[in-house]
Amino acid sequence: MKNFDMSGKTVMITGASRGIGKAAAYAFANAGANVALLARSIDDIAQTAGDIGQQALAIPCDVATRSEVETAVAATARAFGGLDVLVGNAGALEPIGHLSDTDPDDWGRVIDVNLKGVFYGMHAVMPGMIAQGHGTILTVSSGAAHNPVEGWSAYCSSKAGAYMLTRMADLEAREKGLRIMGLSPGTVATQMQRDIKASGMNPVSKLDWSDHVPPEWPAETLVWMCSPAADAYLGMDVSLREQTIRDAVGLA
Repeated sequence: MKNFDMSGKTVMITGASRGIGKAAAYAFANAGANVALLARSIDDIAQTAGDIGQQALAIPCDVATRSEVETAVAATARAFGGLDVLVGNAGALEPIGHLSDTDPDDWGRVIDVNLKGVFYGMHAVMPGMIAQGHGTILTVSSGAAHNPVEGWSAYCSSKAGAYMLTRMADLEAREKGLRIMGLSPGTVATQMQRDIKASGMNPVSKLDWSDHVPPEWPAETLVWMCSPAADAYLGMDVSLREQTIRDAVGLA
């Protein structure tokens, strides 16, 4: 990875207990940033924070609950003296199944996490970032935000909504000093891909494990996105499928 210095910056990462979120915690810490790790699983994020050391803070948080997100933002700012970057990574995929057969409550939970959770994060951090005149908000997006995938009506709908939130936030806050964009990482070797494989539904479930990129790739790309080199993508999704992006980040 190229040297993208984040020394003195504070980064808050949702869904940091595993996968991309966990890898991002290490990547930002390695770049010198303070990192606040948010997830419902306190044991997992506490272990990661312990591995990183004093520059890391573990905060139990369900992003689908607005008050918990607001409390986490306040705790991060108190601990590190401010907040420079929000990585909205927390996401849910299941239920996987045809729309007509899906339980509405299960469907709604995905919307709560993937769409409302992104909104709660943005809503909580933007006033402080606007007041300080700078800040970066990165949302982990998906190709499912732009194309329908059989069995993923909740996931596709929520990711499409989150992509529009990214565009809206950029439209309203870029001139106030904020940098806002999404990352479409492609298929990543995480537990989510194991769940997709087990479903046996749609072409994504047929992919071989070797087709997926390691979670460290999107993690390192998120660090790169905090640099001016990514400014051409403000208000858009950065696609890790593009070789030009991989080259810019310095991925093998």
